[in-house]
Amino acid sequence: MKMQWLDELNTAQKKAVTFGNGPLLVVAGAGSGKTKTLASRVAYLVSSGVSPERILLLTFTRRASREMLSRASQILGDESVLAQVWGGTFHAVANRLLRIYAQALSISPDFTIIDQSDSEDLLDVIRTKRCDAAKKSRFPRKGTLLAIYSRRMNSGDDLDYILKKFFPWCERWKTELKDIFKEYVAHKQRQNILDYDDLLLYWFYLLDDPKSAAHVEGRFDHILVDEYQDTNKLQSDILQRMRRTNKNIMVVGDDAQSIYSFRAATVRNMLDFPKIFDNTEIVTLEHNYRSSSFILDTTNRVIAQAKERYSKNLFSTRNDGTKPQLITCKDEQHEADIVVEKVLANFEAGIALHDQVVLFRAGSHSAALELALAKKNIPFHKYGGLRFLEAAHVKDFISYVRILENKQDEIAWFRVLQLIKGIGPVSAGAIYTHLTENNFDIDKLDNAPVATDARRELHHFQRMLQDSSRKDDASLISQLERISLYYLPLLDENYDNPQPRRNDIEHIIQLSQSSRSRTQFLSDLILDPPASTSDLAGPGHRDEDHLVLSTIHSSKGCEWDTVFLIHAADGCLPSDMATGDDNDIEEELRLAYVAMTRAKNHLYVTWPMRFYSKPSTFTDHHVYGQCSRFFSNEVKETMELVVDKEETPQDEAVSLAPVEDVKSKLRNFWE
Repeated sequence: MKMQWLDELNTAQKKAVTFGNGPLLVVAGAGSGKTKTLASRVAYLVSSGVSPERILLLTFTRRASREMLSRASQILGDESVLAQVWGGTFHAVANRLLRIYAQALSISPDFTIIDQSDSEDLLDVIRTKRCDAAKKSRFPRKGTLLAIYSRRMNSGDDLDYILKKFFPWCERWKTELKDIFKEYVAHKQRQNILDYDDLLLYWFYLLDDPKSAAHVEGRFDHILVDEYQDTNKLQSDILQRMRRTNKNIMVVGDDAQSIYSFRAATVRNMLDFPKIFDNTEIVTLEHNYRSSSFILDTTNRVIAQAKERYSKNLFSTRNDGTKPQLITCKDEQHEADIVVEKVLANFEAGIALHDQVVLFRAGSHSAALELALAKKNIPFHKYGGLRFLEAAHVKDFISYVRILENKQDEIAWFRVLQLIKGIGPVSAGAIYTHLTENNFDIDKLDNAPVATDARRELHHFQRMLQDSSRKDDASLISQLERISLYYLPLLDENYDNPQPRRNDIEHIIQLSQSSRSRTQFLSDLILDPPASTSDLAGPGHRDEDHLVLSTIHSSKGCEWDTVFLIHAADGCLPSDMATGDDNDIEEELRLAYVAMTRAKNHLYVTWPMRFYSKPSTFTDHHVYGQCSRFFSNEVKETMELVVDKEETPQDEAVSLAPVEDVKSKLRNFWE
């Protein structure tokens, strides 16, 4: 069968796409077309006779999976490929497998999944019960508890090591932490709920048993993995168990872009892949289709400073664009003024605001710039902030759906019960205990222990649950509309600015139309939620252009015509919190590299000689810094060095008759 579309690939891409059987590592440099390569690999396998349903494509976002499979479908001219290939994130695939093999794991296939926020809340409940009042002010908060727990689950590291390395202030609480985590696990198991970490752990332990492992591995002839540099040890261990017999695995990644160690991701997975899988073929993609040769000259020298890496030298056939600039600024305000000036100059030259981005290591680094942009009335959008499922009204609405799915879900019950007037934490606890004693029979809410003024509202709540869970009404959208009818008056009563929040509820109902069941709807919503919620945004302006502000971590995978990397000073990049050892500094170097390789045509790197260590306070506590150590003399040779001095008025000298000898007077102080 002639595959003419292979002619569109460069030599290295074609080698990766047409590779035969066995382990394959594709080292894909920034902007080298890895998405195209993976999509083409899927198309090639199907064209070669591999059944689509026997291909597993693992990505880190559902959007990436859809894009690759959509491209593969276009190449093949067959839309069915999109539906048949097992494509999705690690957690989404785990969710699907666990429901299939629930019996082998002794779990109920109708388990519900809790997100990060709910996990924190559950840990907080346990923390409150187990810590006396004297400890509360010093004991780790819920976010820290989940971070410790999750790192232990994903990295496989011992708790002692984790506390010493990442949470030294928590070492004294080791015994209490273990007790809390034991209760957390027991609580989840009692209520038939799984968190994000459980999805991967149950998948891992499913592969412990030889029979079940052989069955799961046997489902797939080929496994393809995107962004392999961002996997953690648990994910790597799962892949090893999935390829015990069949060694057909292709992983694609760039060790130079491994920047998520705070999520327990480790670059070792990629560096050690050839050791884990014998006879690994390595293909390197070096042709960069994004950046100009000027930018690549600089970024190649930046990443060359890494001590351990896969050797690659990105090149481009583009000789347009401009030489990157390294700009020295007097202080943060001066830096902000320079960025604003250049953004406006670029805009006048025809580069839209949304084609320009300002990147920084930490969110606080953009404080002075945000003020400068506001003064100039330049619209901007800063990536980050509250995610969709973290918005209170969204959590309210989803909690009702979770109760219909799993009547034992204590967190959901506590949340929605307290929306009823007259019911607080104590009453909610009493009602939940009452339900537990009555096998979670909704009809028993009639005689729940509540005050008289709350009983009528509790009855309305009971009726809504009964109406929504009728067996003769299988329509998911009908269930959600019934919940909405009950909830919207409570939303109006409990929240300011209710209309945008109502829009979010309508959006959730619309999302449900693509789900086959309530179980799938909840799983999809939690594993791949919308990015933001409308009530957090200002009034929309369809034609309004805006500048993009973003942390470097949030920019990964994106590209812009023009990139400004600000605060490129030691203490900021690398962060003074991430210089504990060589591995930390190496990751900070990769962060700088990721930021700079987002640029297509223009790259500006700025650093202030003086910056404030606590910009949010009314103090003059500032430090004098130096340019980031990552901009060595070899790197600077490829950049235009700019020392942007502010114009200061020159005072004219005044000639007067000499006064009495001042120098002698000063000497006489010590006679």
